[in-house]
Amino acid sequence: MLSHRKVLFHFSLIPVTLLRMPREVKLTSESESNIPNPSIPPVFPPEEDHALRPQRMSEMIGQRDVANRLEISIRAAKKRKETLGHILLDGPPGLGKTTFATCIPHELGGVPMYQTNGAILKSPKDIVPYLTNAEERSVLFIDEIHRMQKSVEEFLYTAMEDFRIDLVLGEGVNARTLNIQLKPFTLIGATTRTGLISAPLRDRFQIREHLDFYTMDELAVIVRRSAGKLNIQIEDDAAYEIAYRSRGTPRIANNRLRWVRDYADAKANGVITLSVATEALAMLGIDTLGLDPQDKRFLDTILRVFGGGPVGLETIAHTLNLEPDTLSDEVEPFLLRSELLKRTPKGRCLTEKGFRHLGTNPMDYQTSNTPLIDD
Repeated sequence: MLSHRKVLFHFSLIPVTLLRMPREVKLTSESESNIPNPSIPPVFPPEEDHALRPQRMSEMIGQRDVANRLEISIRAAKKRKETLGHILLDGPPGLGKTTFATCIPHELGGVPMYQTNGAILKSPKDIVPYLTNAEERSVLFIDEIHRMQKSVEEFLYTAMEDFRIDLVLGEGVNARTLNIQLKPFTLIGATTRTGLISAPLRDRFQIREHLDFYTMDELAVIVRRSAGKLNIQIEDDAAYEIAYRSRGTPRIANNRLRWVRDYADAKANGVITLSVATEALAMLGIDTLGLDPQDKRFLDTILRVFGGGPVGLETIAHTLNLEPDTLSDEVEPFLLRSELLKRTPKGRCLTEKGFRHLGTNPMDYQTSNTPLIDD
């Protein structure tokens, strides 16, 4: 017969009364309470972010193809009175994955939503409370789902397919399996790196949607609407100027709008005109293409030190005293998308557009530079 103390200190021996605990399963000594507060506290965004974030998909600007497909799936699920299929949203940061995830419960009729992050799900016991507390047709949103541990991914397989989890109680010959039936729920995963999610987990999402960058017209509408919510007066050409310098990303547009609002309140009587927006963004070092000082240092180093390339990423990183991952993850994607930079087997090179953006003529630089080995 297993002792009660052993049950308290070994996850494989968690008693049934602990399976519905919130957040992490916290095991305590016998002198402490074994059952914490049974409610999972909701996670609220900052008040200002909540005000700028749309609450219904009809309020969203851009991503209309994605929104239309999701609305069809939602209407069909409501008509059949079934649980909406699991959804995987992927795309670069700041494009609205979390916004879609928070809008879907409203579209389903105000069903409960539970939210967590893949980075804190280190073991199966971390996800158990969310699964057992989920109500019928509720939504479980896991942001950065690619950061979950493999053991958590495998634990979710039966939860997603059969709405069931299996726990092992005991050890050795005394071990037994406990099957817990879950209420049907919808899992929404958001990721910026789909390739890091295992194929078996990806295949269990019935709905997969990719979010792309926004057009300038869409961003200008978002900037004007956000300005109205922030009670700041903005001219149309100023809204377009902020949109042009926001890299096709609403999050960046809203962040830059906040800075321009501060600048306008401090120096322009609270009105954002084109000249005010231009001066404010110039103070941040944001140029007409949306490049920030780090982007320009990256391009300038390739031009000034390496004659436009080719040059290896690690060599550039050492020259700038930065980590290579910082450059490849934060700097290069926008430069590649803007056609200012290209990757070749020999290394990184400036494009003709990149040379001209830096105010130089590509013909002034030799193209026969000795290539450095790229990492």
